Amino acid sequence: MTDITQSNEPPKLNSVAEFFAQALAIEVEATERYKLLADQMEVHNNKQTAAIFRKMALIEGEHRDEIARRAGNALVAGRPASFSWIGPDGPETIDCEDVHYLMTPRRALLLARFNEERAVKYFEAIAAAAIDPQIAAFAAEMAAEERDHVIWVDQWLEQVAPDEPGWDEDPDPPVHSE
Repeated sequence: MTDITQSNEPPKLNSVAEFFAQALAIEVEATERYKLLADQMEVHNNKQTAAIFRKMALIEGEHRDEIARRAGNALVAGRPASFSWIGPDGPETIDCEDVHYLMTPRRALLLARFNEERAVKYFEAIAAAAIDPQIAAFAAEMAAEERDHVIWVDQWLEQVAPDEPGWDEDPDPPVHSE
């Protein structure tokens, strides 16, 4: 799995609006990526893995909606809030380089787990560094919610068969003409 290097320092969030903008952006991006990956798995007739990505998109979408509900007017108060992170994607988004069209449900869940753990660390870092007690409390709550997601993925992993050796061997690889 590709570990997109996150900054050693959490983002400097100056307001609750910026925190919610950050949290919402993370969940929006994760939801959209899972939908994209589900679509790709369906194109490759990998229905089981597509179903896992669809379920993860649903979970992240529900989390996104809950964050938007809790943020309420904080997202539109005054000027638009900003968000940022190091790397091309947010801390809860699967890197497309880690996806294989033959990937197993176990591989999909391991990627999901990796990103849920990364989100836990991200929000824990924000909570630890926050000067505003309200931001610290919201970030700690988000970290706890992401820890719950790790537990859900772990429970799901217990129900999935181990990968067979050579799961990613393509019997008919693409041919590139020169």
